[in-house]
Amino acid sequence: MAYKPLEVDRQNLTIMGVRFPDLETLNRVSSAIGSNMFEGFEPTPALLEIYRDYSEGKISPANLVEIIQGVL
Repeated sequence: MAYKPLEVDRQNLTIMGVRFPDLETLNRVSSAIGSNMFEGFEPTPALLEIYRDYSEGKISPANLVEIIQGVL
């Protein structure tokens, strides 16, 4: 499988079309996702929404695993 660059638009604050509230959150999530992509992770917009919400504190660590298991 070939590495596919992550679609990050810092001007419009989006990653793969998923909107982020600010540049700090976008950078934090894109860095984490990008690192995982080198390990073979393939992000989807649904997973990016989950990571965004977790990064903003809208999802607790306890709920994160349960939610991701439901998406995968």
